[in-house]
Amino acid sequence: MATILRPACIEDAETLAPFARAAFDAKFGHLYDPEDLASFFAQARSIDAYRGEIARDNSRVMLAERDGALLAYSVTHLGEGFAERPQPHPARPATLSQLYCAADATGMGLGSRLLADAVTAAHEWGADAVQLSVFSENTGAQRFYQRHGFTHVADIDFWVGKHRDDEWLFELGLPGRNRG
Repeated sequence: MATILRPACIEDAETLAPFARAAFDAKFGHLYDPEDLASFFAQARSIDAYRGEIARDNSRVMLAERDGALLAYSVTHLGEGFAERPQPHPARPATLSQLYCAADATGMGLGSRLLADAVTAAHEWGADAVQLSVFSENTGAQRFYQRHGFTHVADIDFWVGKHRDDEWLFELGLPGRNRG
């Protein structure tokens, strides 16, 4: 059966939250103390957190599924940028907050499909740029975003509990949009 992309509904939060925690833990869990990881998961990867994301008017949560099984997801926000970005700041940014695939689903093109969906949504929202942060040591993700036209525009911090990570802010300017 084909893999489908679909918008998440509130009921999906119960499946999405444990999937998101497992995907983050598989890629980055070894970097953090258990207390920091637990704090981060409670704040940013809980069922309630995803219910909130799905319910937000300026948020788009997309799921990639095959035969009812979740394989990947993305979360995009309109109107939320990064203050750390040097001038000129986008006047109307969209932020790709999360894009994760199950380990056994990498290489299937799901990340590219979800990224294309996020960029399309940003265009529809009237955004002038799409921004995202990527871990400074995640060279695979950096290459992925660069292949899709994103450039490194700033160094920023990302917090997992009390642990600070060096992150890179990547941005894709959207054609035909005015910059602030």
